[in-house]
Amino acid sequence: MFSAFLIKYAEIGVKGKNRYLFEEALVKQVKYALKRCEGEFCVTRTPGRIYVEALSEFDFDETVDNLKTVFGISGICPVVHVEDEGFEKLGESIVKYMDEVYPDKNITFKVQARRARKNYPLNSMELNVELGGVLLDAFPELKVDVHQPDVLLNVEIREKIYIYSETIPGPGGMPVGSNGKAMLLLSGGIDSPVAGYMVAKRGVKIDAVYFHAPPYTSDRAKQKVVDLAKQVSRYTGPIYLHVINFTDIQLYIYDKCPHDELTIIMRRYMMKIAEKIAKDTECLALITGESIGQVASQTVQSLAVTNEVCTLPVFRPLIGFDKMEIVDVSEKIGTYETSILPYEDCCTIFVAKHPVTKPNLNIIKRHEQNLEEKIDELVQAALDTDEVIVVNYER
Repeated sequence: MFSAFLIKYAEIGVKGKNRYLFEEALVKQVKYALKRCEGEFCVTRTPGRIYVEALSEFDFDETVDNLKTVFGISGICPVVHVEDEGFEKLGESIVKYMDEVYPDKNITFKVQARRARKNYPLNSMELNVELGGVLLDAFPELKVDVHQPDVLLNVEIREKIYIYSETIPGPGGMPVGSNGKAMLLLSGGIDSPVAGYMVAKRGVKIDAVYFHAPPYTSDRAKQKVVDLAKQVSRYTGPIYLHVINFTDIQLYIYDKCPHDELTIIMRRYMMKIAEKIAKDTECLALITGESIGQVASQTVQSLAVTNEVCTLPVFRPLIGFDKMEIVDVSEKIGTYETSILPYEDCCTIFVAKHPVTKPNLNIIKRHEQNLEEKIDELVQAALDTDEVIVVNYER
């Protein structure tokens, strides 16, 4: 019955003169999501409304599932549109809609008309009354409830006339690409994919960097990260994943620095390298999956020492989450099962038995002087290994 969808948005609606930019970004993301669906679609933008119209046979559930991955959408409304052929024809269409969508008529309803086209002969209030009367004449068992109806029947008078009564919740947020670009430090764990998802929900385009440590980490560990990026890209659009060989830097730090400081010093160099790539690719911030107190490198003192090497802002959207809250989001977005696969990433290979939890910045910097002979050369060599993988979600 349904061959079109009305796309509702929330935050975009208060953007004033720049709203069209956010609407255009939303249309772009809707088109990207629909490429994963069978069938052809036309996406149109009118003042205050975005419509998706099927031009061929399509799978309703598949289309809705993909639209539910588009940040910026607050609601997805399956609509029936009819041509403006007079009030009598509109009444017939309303009766047909109610009959097909709601076979059980022991329900309450309310008509909510919106006349965006002011030359229509009836105003919104008159339409509510007249169309309600048509439905009561056709189905005497129906009852009107203007406060809490079982069915809120929406009728929008625009270039065409649209009828709908269901709003499927969307993910909310802002359309990706409307708020700049940031670089995600992506590991094979549970946290960082969730962090990328959450920042993307605020309209930020995501690229990612992964630190690979062969032979201590396998190609399966690398593929695990690629698979995580693919799952995140279902929501974010294509991700440019930078794979950096970090082995020589880790071994050098292991050889030259106190072992209880290995994690924090390695983390500082990861941040330095990620920031260099971010600046080269016009990213405006870094993103990590850190949460206060989760591990030794995520105490407030450790985070402060890590931050010291960065000039770009570092977004930590999970900073106040506990582990179960993070797991809940990872299950919702489909990354959890991949994240728990038993392939080690480079962070877990060189973990000290008793890592420092309250590092002193001055002491860390003093010990980093042990690296001065070769570290700049090794960092440049790591940057030269940058392998860029363009990751797209595959249905």
